[in-house]
Amino acid sequence: MHVQALLERIEAGAIPNVVLIAGSERFFIDRAVGALRKAVAGDGPSGFNEDLFEGKTSSAVRIWDAARTLPMLASMRLVLVRGVDAMPAAELERLAEYLEKPAPRSCVVLTAEKLDGRTRLAKRAQKLDLVVDAAPLKLPDLRGFVLAEARRRGLRIAQDAAAALVDAVGNDLPALDDALERLGLYVGEGAAVDMNAVEACITKIRVDSIWALVDAVGLRDRRTALRSASSLLGDREPPLRILAMVARQLRIVSRMQSALAAGAPPPEAARIAGAPPFKARELATAARRFDRHALARAFAVLAQADVALKGSKQPPDVVLQGAILELTR
Repeated sequence: MHVQALLERIEAGAIPNVVLIAGSERFFIDRAVGALRKAVAGDGPSGFNEDLFEGKTSSAVRIWDAARTLPMLASMRLVLVRGVDAMPAAELERLAEYLEKPAPRSCVVLTAEKLDGRTRLAKRAQKLDLVVDAAPLKLPDLRGFVLAEARRRGLRIAQDAAAALVDAVGNDLPALDDALERLGLYVGEGAAVDMNAVEACITKIRVDSIWALVDAVGLRDRRTALRSASSLLGDREPPLRILAMVARQLRIVSRMQSALAAGAPPPEAARIAGAPPFKARELATAARRFDRHALARAFAVLAQADVALKGSKQPPDVVLQGAILELTR
C-alpha cells in the first residue's frame, strides 16, 4: 500500500502493530511516522512511550524488548527503527519472527530506503500486507499528488493550475506541499485555485528563468545562460535544485522529441512528455534545438555536476557555473 492508504487507515482509527515503510522519499516517511506518533501518543507526552533505534547499531532482541514493554499513561507504545535495511542479515532473520506475533500494545515502525525483497523480513512483511511504499513519485504522478493534496486541504484546483504548479516547483514534495498551503491562504476558504492564483502566488519567474537557461544552452548562448543561472542564485535557489530543474526540463524535451518523431501532434506530444498542452509550442522549439547527441552530452555534464555538488569541496555556485560553461561549449 502507499503512504496515503496508511494515513486513511490511521484516520479511521486502525493503528497497525507493525509497519514497514520502504522508500527514499523523506516527505512520505516523515508524514507516515508523524501520523503514527500522533495516533499513538494522542495529546499526551510521547517521550514516555517512544523508543528510537538505528538499524545499523541495533539488535532484534533490543527491539523485541522495547516492543514488549507496556506503555505508560497511554494505550500504545511507539517503537521506531530507522534504516532497518542496514541491520545484519542474522538480525533481520530474528526480527522477521516478530512479525508473526507482534506485541498487541505497541506500534513498531520499520523504515528502509532500499528493502531487499529476498530477505525473510521483506517476504513476511509483503505477505502480511505490512509494507508501505514511500518511493519518490515519477513525473506523471506529480499532478495526481497535487490534486490529492489539494482535496485533503479542502481546496479546489483546476487541472491546468495543478500542471502549472508542478511545472514551477518540480518534484520537490515539501515545496509542493508548502505551495499548496500558500495557495490556500491566498485564495481563501471556498475559492478555487486557478492559473492566475498560481502565477500570482507561486510565481512564474522560476519556470521562465529555467526555460531561459535551457534555451540558452540549446543556442550555446553562454552569456544568457550564465545570467539566467545568476538570477536563480540571486533568488536563493540552491544550485542542486537548479541543476535538477534543468535536468527535468531536458528530460521533458527528450520525451517531446520522441513523441514528435512518432508522429504525435504537438499538444499530444506535450502530454506524452509530461507537460501541459499550453507548453506544446515552447517544447517543440526546444526539441528542434537539441539533437540526440546534444541531449546525451548535456545529461552527462549534469550527472558529473550532480556528483560534484554532493561530494566536492568546491563552492556549489562555482560547480553550477562550470557545468553551464561546459554545456554551452
